[in-house]
Amino acid sequence: MTPLETVHAFMAAAALRDYDAAMALLADDVEYQNMPLPPVHGHAAVRETLEALLAMCAGSEWIVHRELADGPLVMNERTDRFLLKGEWVDLPVAGVFEVHDGRITLWRDYFDLPTIMNKML
Repeated sequence: MTPLETVHAFMAAAALRDYDAAMALLADDVEYQNMPLPPVHGHAAVRETLEALLAMCAGSEWIVHRELADGPLVMNERTDRFLLKGEWVDLPVAGVFEVHDGRITLWRDYFDLPTIMNKML
């Protein structure tokens, strides 16, 4: 798989909460960070973070609008949608990924934290 295909497969699995398939696409020492929150490292920490975030909603979709790939670097502009309290909430996100040897080694998402927090409360 190309780095872009790896990121697509990961995002599809994670949005569907197929955590085993998603973790298989991450390097063992992956770094994941929702900016401006602190980073987490490794499969267990990423899985725990994703499970906690997605447990707050009844469904999710990650819609990519634009993306680019250059060597191991993949960047995308997307809307992450979360079904919260019976209503879809859209969160604009910019994602940065690094992929080495077919596995994601770095994942950072940039977004406005109050946008989603205000809808969760």
